[in-house]
Amino acid sequence: MHTSALPRFVPLPLACLHAPFDHPDWLYELKLDTFRALAYVERGGARLVSRNGNGLRSFPVLTDAIAGTLARVEAVLDGEIVHLGPDGTPQFYDLMRRRTPQHLYAFDLLWLDGRDLRPLPLLERKRLLRAQVPPHPSPLLYVDHIEAHGVRSFEAACQRDLEGIVAKLASGRYTSEQPTWVKIKNRSYSQAEGPGGNGPM
Repeated sequence: MHTSALPRFVPLPLACLHAPFDHPDWLYELKLDTFRALAYVERGGARLVSRNGNGLRSFPVLTDAIAGTLARVEAVLDGEIVHLGPDGTPQFYDLMRRRTPQHLYAFDLLWLDGRDLRPLPLLERKRLLRAQVPPHPSPLLYVDHIEAHGVRSFEAACQRDLEGIVAKLASGRYTSEQPTWVKIKNRSYSQAEGPGGNGPM
């Protein structure tokens, strides 16, 4: 693989809250128990980089699939590598064992065809991201969201035995100087009892 000409990005950090909240200016996504990764895609190739800046080379099939899916664009996506169980729920233990199939659930788009998208509001970045993600089935999936209703989103995550939710300011820019993402974790999450509790973000 050639040396990338794409800029290097640092994943936006998450603050923590102990309880969900409703607010019209915020949107809410499900928090998945996974490996967070930035996907750098250009010139028909792709690479996955961890939140600590390390190359994730143990997902070659997924990496090649992402490159094929986004073969016509140059992009940097923020997302999470997942292995989905039969019911569509992320299975972190199976992901640790590198079981397939694997997907990248993308929740943000930082760069597209030479344009730095980080100064744009989150909702605009997600609109551009949605346009890049193909219909199912695909190795690249889109993380949808609910606006304003954080309490209801959190209750739904708990009912599905998911790790929790992430609340994000809808107008927020992608900048670590003004973090606008917070995670609210499900304290009853079953996979948190083992190593899976330390997997995401």
